[in-house]
Amino acid sequence: MGISPTSRRMRVRALTGLSALALAVTGFAAPVAQADQPGGEFAGNSHPYRHGAHPTKEAGNSAAARTSNLKYGGAVDGIGVTTGAPAVYLVFWGTQWGTQGTDANGYTTLTGDPKGIAVRAQQLFKGLGTNNETWSGVMTQYCEGVAKGATSCPATAAHVGYPTGGALAGVWVDSSAAAPGQATGNQLAAEAVKAAGHFGNTTAASNRNVQYVVLSPTGTHPDGFNTPNGGFCAWHDWNGDTTLTGGAAPSPYGDVAFTNDPYVTDMGASCGQNYVNSGSAGTLDGVTIVYGHEYSETVTDQNPAGGWTDSTGYENADKCAWKGTGGTGGAQNVTFATGSFAMQGTWSNAVSGCQISHAIVH
Repeated sequence: MGISPTSRRMRVRALTGLSALALAVTGFAAPVAQADQPGGEFAGNSHPYRHGAHPTKEAGNSAAARTSNLKYGGAVDGIGVTTGAPAVYLVFWGTQWGTQGTDANGYTTLTGDPKGIAVRAQQLFKGLGTNNETWSGVMTQYCEGVAKGATSCPATAAHVGYPTGGALAGVWVDSSAAAPGQATGNQLAAEAVKAAGHFGNTTAASNRNVQYVVLSPTGTHPDGFNTPNGGFCAWHDWNGDTTLTGGAAPSPYGDVAFTNDPYVTDMGASCGQNYVNSGSAGTLDGVTIVYGHEYSETVTDQNPAGGWTDSTGYENADKCAWKGTGGTGGAQNVTFATGSFAMQGTWSNAVSGCQISHAIVH
């Protein structure tokens, strides 16, 4: 983004111009031509708050996105990156998720979850930071407290924290009401603030290294997901972003980082189904690729875009989205203590390229 914080917040990776007919017939997004524009935007940009929006597979990502290193944005509200051990709270929003249960491994199950996304998300975030995994290590090279525009971090800087022993901090099924059919950005932010209160994170300090993942039930269209005006798989932001549809959501608990994680399997292959694994083993590939994408961008750019972005506005995972499979930076299976998960690589300034693994920087 490389310009003023206000202008940076006005950038977006949203993809629009999808064919309504194609969506109706296939349930997937139609191919969209990507146009490189200032701010890392795509043609038809109209939603400035969709920070780190994970594009559909058809839209892909251009090679030009992978030619420049990330720069530090100078912080927003004094927050650049997640400096402590990241804590992830999963919020299953709405009565549509159905009846809550518990499986043999202690994971929350839901009768309104036909693809089993709830358990897979819990396994993913509980597994981060286990087995000394180094997928998270790529993020730990980034920091805050350096000059705006810096492209590297001294050892003395406050680096992104490593999620030792797992990042999953809590699960809440908010069945107080049905989730909106098409939630606005403000409603998503407000749900995250509500979750902060539910979990007892009622101070700015208690939310400093936290992210709230708001998961919407199947068949809903949060912020236009899986509609002709969507064209994304997920995005992240913070409650105070005034460009959210409906405006910023007030928080008595300090700044609240959150993610709009839709029911990604509703978009099938367009959001990563079977991207790494074939058959039933790959049904939830997109869930872990997309949710991991947004997690990595939140810890490196917690209050967008005060953290790390490139000169065109891409965040660390944007630059490596749909890069292919295998190698040093392509999507592939990563093993945590909780299982094997399809994950994408993320950008590493250390090698000026995408990496699936990097030594942990303490």
